[in-house]
Amino acid sequence: MKRLRVGVIYGGRSSEHEVSLASAASVFRYLDPARYDPTPIRIDRDGRWSIPDQAPTALSAADVIKHSRVPDGGPVDTLPEAHLVAHPTRGTIVTIQREGSDSHMPAWAGAATVSRLALDVVFPVVHGPYGEDGTLQGLLELANVAYVGAGVLTSAAAMDKAVAKVLFAARGLPQVAHEVVAGHDWDTDPDAVVSRLEAALGYAVFVKPANLGSSVGVSKAASEPELRRGLALAREFDDKLIVEAAVPNARELECAILGNETPEVSVPGEIVPSGDFYDYDAKYVNDASRLIIPAALEPEQTDALHAMAIEAYRAVGGAGMARVDFLMSRDEERLYLNEINTIPGFTTISMYAKLWEASGLRYHRLLDRLIDLALARHARKQRLRTTGPTS
Repeated sequence: MKRLRVGVIYGGRSSEHEVSLASAASVFRYLDPARYDPTPIRIDRDGRWSIPDQAPTALSAADVIKHSRVPDGGPVDTLPEAHLVAHPTRGTIVTIQREGSDSHMPAWAGAATVSRLALDVVFPVVHGPYGEDGTLQGLLELANVAYVGAGVLTSAAAMDKAVAKVLFAARGLPQVAHEVVAGHDWDTDPDAVVSRLEAALGYAVFVKPANLGSSVGVSKAASEPELRRGLALAREFDDKLIVEAAVPNARELECAILGNETPEVSVPGEIVPSGDFYDYDAKYVNDASRLIIPAALEPEQTDALHAMAIEAYRAVGGAGMARVDFLMSRDEERLYLNEINTIPGFTTISMYAKLWEASGLRYHRLLDRLIDLALARHARKQRLRTTGPTS
């Protein structure tokens, strides 16, 4: 059987760069070598693409974060450049290997060896902006190559928490009260923004960049000074902010989804954070937080969570995979949809993978399923017409 050439794209220009490296390391480790020929494609922090000498090996984001070092595969200046061809072709990736010792010389300024690399399918594990938000998916659509996960519109809508909330509301899904803050409004009249938020939501609230994940730039505010600090922090990461009313005494619940037209949902899990909420440090640096799988829920609560997860997935037009996050009030046991992630953390110890393992699907089989779903979705799209009526 011919092995499929799988291009695993990782890294990226976002603050979730380290998480992406760990996700990619797990994918490379568990792809079946009898079925796949994996190729690492790294996007450096400045956005340059390259073909590393080796795939990343650090299996946890904590290891990448704690050990500041040159990423696995070598410094980008010494590696072959990689350029995805933005039109349908068998040579999906063009590589350029510069000759000579001056690593800072651009490729066009000296001799270089140019070659092409054909890919059967792309597995993007680039979290956050420029990877999970539809930009990378648009490039892959132009190249007409199969890829794992959601398409352009779904990726963009799910990444923008404010847009996703509009789509969820249209389906009647329960959400916490929230307000959207334009970066320009905060920059020009912060006092008016604070007054509006206090009148609409009160305290406590969570302040978030609208287009980031991994709890980057997220803070909890229980007073005006904390709210101002939270808005200023979130503004450093995004031009659109979202402020949500906190659920008192909340449980943080999650489930994983897999599929295209007929999605499946995993057992639910619960996160017991080590601090006030499951922030970046709790997720990736310290190990004091606990994951409870399956979550201790009544059967009817699990059924409600599953139904909401599928409805949220369909609301954004999900494909391939997603992780859906919920909040539940301990006092009222009321369930709220929080957000959906189309490229969730993908290490073997990430919630997405652990939820599927608890549901009977091992990590290496999960990879098989995702690649099969990508190929099936791509094959269906190839049957669509791209020309108008002919005489």
